[in-house]
Amino acid sequence: MTAIPACGVLSASLRLRASAPIAVIAIALSGCSIPLDSLTRSAEPQEEAAQLAASGTIASLSRAIKNNPDDPISYNIRGLTLLQAGKTDEALADFNKAISLDPNYGQAFANRGTLYRKSKRLEEAMADYDRAVTLDPNYAPAWFGRGMIYKSRNQAAQALEDFNKAIALRSDDAEALYNRGLLNQGEKQYQSAVDDFTSAHGLAPQQVEPLLARALSYLALGQAKEAAADLDEAVQGDPQNAQLWMNRGLAYERLGDRSKAAASYARAINLRPGDEAARTGFARVGGKPG
Repeated sequence: MTAIPACGVLSASLRLRASAPIAVIAIALSGCSIPLDSLTRSAEPQEEAAQLAASGTIASLSRAIKNNPDDPISYNIRGLTLLQAGKTDEALADFNKAISLDPNYGQAFANRGTLYRKSKRLEEAMADYDRAVTLDPNYAPAWFGRGMIYKSRNQAAQALEDFNKAIALRSDDAEALYNRGLLNQGEKQYQSAVDDFTSAHGLAPQQVEPLLARALSYLALGQAKEAAADLDEAVQGDPQNAQLWMNRGLAYERLGDRSKAAASYARAINLRPGDEAARTGFARVGGKPG
């Protein structure tokens, strides 16, 4: 089957996705994960521009399909574009059509699997990913998608194996690196996690999630200075994120900088008044209300 390297993989800025919220680290870090389905996005005009671009792409693909209605590649590409635009039903119809035209089209199975995974239809997603890696073992998104299902099922060994394969095929896949880092973090392999988060951050520097995750691993390693540096950068990128300020307070508390710790905890409390961990930290470093 003809490869589609550009259309088969979403950009790193849109693809940093994980499966469960990260726990705020207090004294020890265990099994943390960061939500990769609710990324921080601060530039709505960029999203609007992306939506307009997607609409134009869909229209041009529709014209191509009208001229050549038996081309499975065009249906697959349009399905991906529709999926990115949130038009799930239309995307599914296109993936189904691509597969009906070419039952050995591994990429279409993988992309339909991703649609099913995002729709929480995990059994159907797993079946499609299994088919995809058999038909096209060089298509990285199939390995990544199956790894995400294994991860959601707490099958860490299988997820790690699939993420490793995805990364071997696409070393610039920030999402796969990030999620492999989360697995390593959950297994207390903190230095390996730091390495993966560093790579993910280099590939997607506009995202704060790898910085937060790396900071938590640094804290677990006893490297509070490095954690504080990451959280300083992260709060610049997302100053309304209470979780970042909470963990920044912890990092500076461990460094013995009670003033910066108190200020960070106070900011977390202002953003999330019910955060008892932030309130406890604020009192612990001698913070004064008002």
